[in-house]
Amino acid sequence: MSKRKAPQESPNEGITDFLTELANYERNVNRAIHKYNAYRKAASVISKYPQKIKNGEEAKKLDGVGKEIAKKIDEFLQTGTLKKLEKIRNDDTSSSINFLTRVTGIGPAAARKFFDEGVKTLEDLKKIEHKLNHHQQIGLKYFEEFEKRIPRTEMTKMEVSEITILELVDTEYIGTICGSYRRGESTMYLVVFTITNCPKLLHAVVEHFESIGFITDTLSKGDTKYMGVCQLQQNDEDEEEYLHRRIDIRLIPKDQYYCGVLYFTGSDIFNKNMRTHALEKGFTLNEYTIRPVGVTGMAGEPLMVDSEKDIFDYIQWKYREPKERSE
Repeated sequence: MSKRKAPQESPNEGITDFLTELANYERNVNRAIHKYNAYRKAASVISKYPQKIKNGEEAKKLDGVGKEIAKKIDEFLQTGTLKKLEKIRNDDTSSSINFLTRVTGIGPAAARKFFDEGVKTLEDLKKIEHKLNHHQQIGLKYFEEFEKRIPRTEMTKMEVSEITILELVDTEYIGTICGSYRRGESTMYLVVFTITNCPKLLHAVVEHFESIGFITDTLSKGDTKYMGVCQLQQNDEDEEEYLHRRIDIRLIPKDQYYCGVLYFTGSDIFNKNMRTHALEKGFTLNEYTIRPVGVTGMAGEPLMVDSEKDIFDYIQWKYREPKERSE
């Protein structure tokens, strides 16, 4: 199975693991995003189920678990394995493509192209490093470090450091670390930092992060989006050097800030559910704005939003704290 899985305390970890593995196969090898989403949703729902699931019929009562997934759960519980997964794991194409997509910068299409050229392992990638683009080279360089999840204690230190630096660069800022950190999870893979102010702020913040050694590598840098690599600086109390981590920084206009924070907090499944509910209530919602949809089907002017709760109120949905959004 993939090493990239979150630590779980669910009594149904075996089920959620095989569903996640199937999801990754459908996305990376078959490019079947609808199946990927279905497996992901089922895994998310089951991970929150407090009791050990006894059979597929019990699982089918949960929202997001259909007949086919229930059958797979029955097979897994009865045999301890899944024929489809065993076939996937023993298939050189599937296992190699799935592995290559774990290198940041290598998507399913690139992974298949590399596989067709005989590239299957990290050692194979190192032999053709000169052919990789900059993003892929960075992904290869830090592969082992990126595979390891970020402890919450490390993220908290980053949060204090980043907010302090923002205050030095510009006092008229709003800054929020989003993603699974904001949802209260104990570990995460990616630092997602959103800020709002004038367009020059993003470049100023990145340059300052670089000058103090916090940002070590840049993947891409625009006026509103930065992608790179960061490393928390070691101090006298730290026993060992911190690992390199992936970081995304987004600059969001003030009038779009809370829609952006909501979106980047996630989870992706929660966002999809919320957008669906918004449409049912006559609104269109994305990472930029929430707008009413008229009788012609056209979206109107963006509504004023001063908090995340405003968005929930517009669509008549009970407000959920970030820690309640890990679906």
